[in-house]
Amino acid sequence: MLELKRIIKAYTAQEFTFTALKGVSVKFERNEFVSILGPSGSGKTTMLNIIGGLDRYDDGDLIINNKSTELFKDKDWDAYRSHTIGFIFQSYNLIMHISVMENVELGMTICGMNPTDRRQKATELLRRVGLEQHMHKRPNQLSGGQMQRVAIARALANDPDIILADEPTGALDSKSSVQIMELIKEISKDKLVIMVTHNKELAEVYSTRIVELLDGHIVRDRKNIETEDKITRNYRETRTSMSFNQALKLSFNNLKTKKLRTLITAFAGSIGIIGVALVLALSRGLNAEIDTLETTTLSEYPIVISQIPRTININQHNPFSPEQEIDLGIERFPDATEVYAFDERAQNIDHTNVFTDSYINHVKSINPDHFHEISFVKAVAMNIIVNNVFGEYSTFNRSQARFGELLNNMEYFEATYDMLYGEIPESPYDLVLVVDEFNRLDERILTALGLDMSFDTFQFEDLIGIELKLLLNDDYYIFDDIEGVFSVADTSENLYYSEAAITLQIAGIARINPETEIGIVGSGLKHLPELTDIVLDHARTSEIAILQSQVNYNVLNRQPVTETVKMSLMRNFGAVDTPTQILIYPRDFDSKNAVKAYLDDFNRGLPREEQIIYTDLAETITDTIGGLVSTVTIVLVAFSAISLIVSSIMIGIITYISVLERTKEIGILRSLGARKKDIYRVFNAETIIVGFTAGVMGVAFAYALSFPINLLVSRIIQEVNQIARLNFITAGILVIVSITLTYISGLIPANIASRKKPVEALRSD
Repeated sequence: MLELKRIIKAYTAQEFTFTALKGVSVKFERNEFVSILGPSGSGKTTMLNIIGGLDRYDDGDLIINNKSTELFKDKDWDAYRSHTIGFIFQSYNLIMHISVMENVELGMTICGMNPTDRRQKATELLRRVGLEQHMHKRPNQLSGGQMQRVAIARALANDPDIILADEPTGALDSKSSVQIMELIKEISKDKLVIMVTHNKELAEVYSTRIVELLDGHIVRDRKNIETEDKITRNYRETRTSMSFNQALKLSFNNLKTKKLRTLITAFAGSIGIIGVALVLALSRGLNAEIDTLETTTLSEYPIVISQIPRTININQHNPFSPEQEIDLGIERFPDATEVYAFDERAQNIDHTNVFTDSYINHVKSINPDHFHEISFVKAVAMNIIVNNVFGEYSTFNRSQARFGELLNNMEYFEATYDMLYGEIPESPYDLVLVVDEFNRLDERILTALGLDMSFDTFQFEDLIGIELKLLLNDDYYIFDDIEGVFSVADTSENLYYSEAAITLQIAGIARINPETEIGIVGSGLKHLPELTDIVLDHARTSEIAILQSQVNYNVLNRQPVTETVKMSLMRNFGAVDTPTQILIYPRDFDSKNAVKAYLDDFNRGLPREEQIIYTDLAETITDTIGGLVSTVTIVLVAFSAISLIVSSIMIGIITYISVLERTKEIGILRSLGARKKDIYRVFNAETIIVGFTAGVMGVAFAYALSFPINLLVSRIIQEVNQIARLNFITAGILVIVSITLTYISGLIPANIASRKKPVEALRSD
């Protein structure tokens, strides 16, 4: 069943070559118990290793069950060792970090046998060798004879055709040696047993055939007992397959024997994960606070729709409908090696919103449940003159005084602002002075009101009742310095009407209430929208009147008026009924999204030039803040990632040390038929376990650190309760990242382990 034909095997060390086998030819039959004798260096072990497939012959052929091995590849030799050969070693070669049962099961596991069958068979084999009561012990808890029995049970596990025993009694006492030899003799009744030994007496007693080697040649081959090859069997074409679960189990059991080192390694690997996890947790918390700010405080910031022309860079942002693609005539991130010249100005689109009647009606049809107020801002210029502290009228600076409209929805104003003094405006000619939360007003506002700025503070009662004169845009006025009034003049009849200028008066002082985070109405002087309507209704639009007004500056003087007043009146001439800006104040975050979706509906199907672009102020603010947070997050994660890379390199080094430590185990696995791929998996599994442990430890430490961080931040910023928020998805991703990095770091050591030759690995201590 086994035949060696002219086998030659030589070893070369530097310039020296030693030929261990010199054309050995021999044939073995089933049911033989063959002892190979010879002095050290005669080639006994080399011959056994070649028969077992642990070493390769240089020339000749090895025939097993009528199958030549001359063209065998690595996978064929692996399958050969797994199914055809069973090894019994002098030093037992058991894996000490797994149980006796698992050692016996190992060969069957590599073959791919299911767990139930292999457990049953291993139990039967251990019962056969008398170790049924010790199956759950570790090998180092057994005596030498018991460990050799475990090795014999393991050798029989896959029912091999050939049992190879290398000095099986060399490390045993005489009593144990006899027991082992009796057991091997029993095995030889239905298998070929080839034993290498120095003990000639045992060979004479138990062997059926003795082959003696000297200097790489067979010098004697004799039979003690005639045997008969009762069974003829063809070579079994099989394949081995160790599952990844078994590889994980082997590595896990190995790591358990080095708990402290494994934990220290995992902790070192977790430092980078801790850093990244904390950065991401803080980033998530900051973004959550930004979202809260947007959904609560900023949700009522207006959606602004303005007619002002807007320049859009089509390379950076497309504010139009999503179905409109921008075709630049070139793909993004090209592989070309050319630099393309282009006119950047040509990439800008000037877009002006055109407020048609249909769009105005569309806006007016927004569900009232979704907004507090829709303000249609019109281009109404109001010519205002104020009587200053010197008793003289001067132009009122509306921009510095922040002169603007209140909301149409006064109920919302009353709900978000407190009246500190005076009354809420009821008449179109009543004004309200809005101060900030510190009761402050900008000096420019007070100056525009004509107050004496040599004072730092002003009493509420001093501000209430201040009057301003509104000159309607297309009338001609005469100022009577005696009466102190502005009167309308009719140039054709030289008539005038006293008190024609409209008198405005500050009626109350308001401030945002404490419950409102950010007010819609800024500080300054505010009027009711009805005042705008009055100015618009009074305006004449004939071209002649406009030209006359521009020539006369709207003023016929009895007393000179300063050039500043004249020029201001000229610039402010005119009024347009079509709004120049629309402000929509949503009720809440969901309402804002509903309004935006409603506005988007208008643009669908329209060409770009007819679409209306809006600006979400809240989104603009949060996007800016969010962009800063994202930038800082990326920078911090990058720094933390450096420690991840360093720790991964360290884990790779430790994995290589593990390869050196487990070299003997590699040889044992290969002798049982494990493929290179299986060895590769074993060490990949080890790095995966370490990476998983490091990831879990890192996430756990980061989660634990989030509590003191949140406590500290909440004491500094009382409004923020949970700034560090590490969610399960992020934690899971970080564990996967840790596993991936450690897996990559272990690829080279795992590859080194898989390339170790079985015979060399078994020789290592």
